[in-house]
Parts: sequence; C-alpha cells; structure tokens
Amino acid sequence: MADIITRDGTWSFDGETVRIVPGGKVHPVRQDLGELAVPLRAVAGVSFEPDRKGGRLRLRLRSGACPVLRAADGRLKDASDPYQLAVEKDRAGVAEYLVDEIRNALLIEQVPDGPVDHFLMPGPQVPVSGGGGDGTASFDGRTVRLVWNWKAEESKTAGGTVSLPLSEVTGVRWVPAIGLENGSLRFDRAGAVSSAPAKFDPYSLELWGLSKREHTAVLVAAAVLARMPVPGGAPDREAAPAALPQAAPAADDHDVLLRRLRELGELHAAGILTDEEFSTAKQAVLKRL
Repeated sequence: MADIITRDGTWSFDGETVRIVPGGKVHPVRQDLGELAVPLRAVAGVSFEPDRKGGRLRLRLRSGACPVLRAADGRLKDASDPYQLAVEKDRAGVAEYLVDEIRNALLIEQVPDGPVDHFLMPGPQVPVSGGGGDGTASFDGRTVRLVWNWKAEESKTAGGTVSLPLSEVTGVRWVPAIGLENGSLRFDRAGAVSSAPAKFDPYSLELWGLSKREHTAVLVAAAVLARMPVPGGAPDREAAPAALPQAAPAADDHDVLLRRLRELGELHAAGILTDEEFSTAKQAVLKRL
C-alpha cells in the first residue's frame, strides 16, 4: 500500500485501485464529487510535477474512461480537477514513491494507455444538482430539472420549471464561463441541437462565472452522460463532439452489436445502469441483431 496525505486531499494505491479522497477546503466540484476509486485499468499514466512550493500529482485517465472528464472536455481548471493533488514540499518524496508504484503496476499488468469505448468510472452519485447564473439544474437518475431564479429571462420563467426525462435526452454540453464570455449547460432532445443563446433556451442554463459553485453544473452533465441508454462514446475530442450520441452500428455488423451487449452487461454489473436502463438498451441492441 502506498499513500500520501496532504491538505489538498489523500491518495492511496493498493496495487489495483487508486483511491482519491478530497480535502476539506477544495473546489466545490471536487468536494461534491467526493471519494473516487479509480481502477488500474482506467489509468493511462501518472506524474509528479515539482515546483518551489512542493508540486502537483496528476493522474491521467484513458480517454473516454471518466464521464466527468468527458463532460468537461478538457475545460476543468487545476483546482477543480479531481485527478490532481497539490503536494507540500515535505511530501515530495512520498509523491514520487506513489508515482513509481502506480507506474510499476501499469507496466506489470500491461495496461494500455489508449482510449476506451465505454466508461470505466461511474458518474457522480444521484441526486445531483449544480449550476448558477439564471437557474439550477438537478438530476435524480431519471429526470433532469431546470429551476429558474429571478435573473432568468421571461421566456424561461413563463414556462416554469422544466422537467426532461432521461429517455428524451440525446446529448448534454457544458461550457464554463471564460473571461467576459458566459458559459452554459445545454440539453439536446431528439437529436435537435439548439442554436438559440443559452439565456433564451428553456433547456439550457446560462452560467456567468460569478462563483466557483457554477462549475458544479459539470457534475450534472456527467451524471446524465453516465446514465444515458448507451453511455460512453467517442474516445477523444477529435472523433466526435462530447455531447452527441454514438452512431448506431450497421444492422449486419453482429460483432459490434455483440460487443455492445457485453459492454452494457459490464455497466449494469458495475451499477452504472439501472435494471430498467439495462433492459431498454439491451432490447434496442437485440432488435438490431
């Protein structure tokens, strides 16, 4: 067992799993996400970057393995990244030892560092809520709800709270506010991608970047992605947009469909898919067979 305890949190490794526990005063995204258990097969690499104050541990996951990273699409800041750990100067040696242990295990187990075609990490626990700006988004595992505040446009408040069943969600897109440009959390329905500004779209939150808590909208996006009927998806940003569903395989491509069935079974066994979600997705694949 190798572990490191810092003010920023605790990492431990038992040869099979990297366990990450955030510190008490970390960014709200890490705080709300809570403890993570990262299986070795989801890890692509690990590094320790020393600096004059100590350094930073970085765990690099295989592309497509984590719904939070998928939802963030490379937009998480260091402070909100659950796979980074600030290390004090007197703990640098321990950090380097932990890196060596994880690297040795990756080598011994011959874990590939390439992308995966389905999630190896569960999404955030539900119910989950987050956001800010002109409203708050929440997700209970079945329904997305958008509740508007007094700052929202009348075109949103006039319709009241929006309830969107998971079965109708075909994509979710999170973009944080950057500089003077507002961000958003958008939900696509029936394959439609809205071109309306987020401030007027009743299926979008507008994020203004006025507080760190607004970034927790990414957790709602991740929870939805992880529980969509066919989770996972494109292994990298170049292959397909993070929020769009995978194209269905050709009807006669039985190998692809059989692999899809195995993946659904793994997700169900891991608790990522509920019994109902698994049954629905399984029947959809069987019909194509």
